Parts: sequence; C-alpha cells; structure tokens
Amino acid sequence: MARVLLTEDDEAVRSFVKRALELDGHSVKAVEDGGEAVEVLTREKGEFDLLLSDIKMPVMDGIALALHTARDWPDMPILLMTGFADQRERANGLDELVRDVVTKPFSLADIRRAVRNALSGTAHEETRYYA
Repeated sequence: MARVLLTEDDEAVRSFVKRALELDGHSVKAVEDGGEAVEVLTREKGEFDLLLSDIKMPVMDGIALALHTARDWPDMPILLMTGFADQRERANGLDELVRDVVTKPFSLADIRRAVRNALSGTAHEETRYYA
C-alpha cells in the first residue's frame, strides 16, 4: 500500500490516525511537527505517497509544511486536518496544493476514506468529515 508521512502534535490523535491507516496496510511514519516532517522529507528524499498533516502545530504549521512540500515534491498528494474553523479558512487558498481538509473530530472510517480518496486522486470533494 502507500507510504504516508503523518504530522500531528497531539499524541492521541497521532496514534489513532497511525493505527487507522495501518489497518489499511499503509506504512506510516509519524512525527510531531512540521519542522520534523521537513527533516524526514529531506532525509528520505520525499519518498512518500502522501503527506497527512494537522494545520495547527508548533515550530512549523501544516500550511507552511504544505507549501514547502508542494515546492520540493509537487507530485506528492497533501491532506490536511484541523479542529479549528479559522485554520480551515487559512487552508482555503491552497486548493491547488491540498486534496482536502478533514475536520476534527473524525472517525476511523472518515480518516481512512479521506486518505483513500487523496491517494486515488479523487477530486477535492465538498464532503466534510465530522464525527
């Protein structure tokens, strides 16, 4: 399956999402913030099939990480997640770079479906994921 770089500062959410994606057979590298994600991307030469990142994080947020990733690895699909309406608004201008923004809280099925859609290249949907 896919190799996913998961960037999430909340340990509980990071563990939940990692386990959810591993149920589908994905290999998931999980890191705590955008700065660490850039280090991993650089060290591994962008060899990931998907970047899944929270928007609001310390050091480097998901928006800055998405911009950096799209610049250096333009073919890598990006999926963002957030629990804050104002952060979702910040992501609106990134429609060309980001496949979707998943709203927290979400269920196991929701995040698995969002990742499946992002990996398959399904067009940005109007569907929003709510638990």
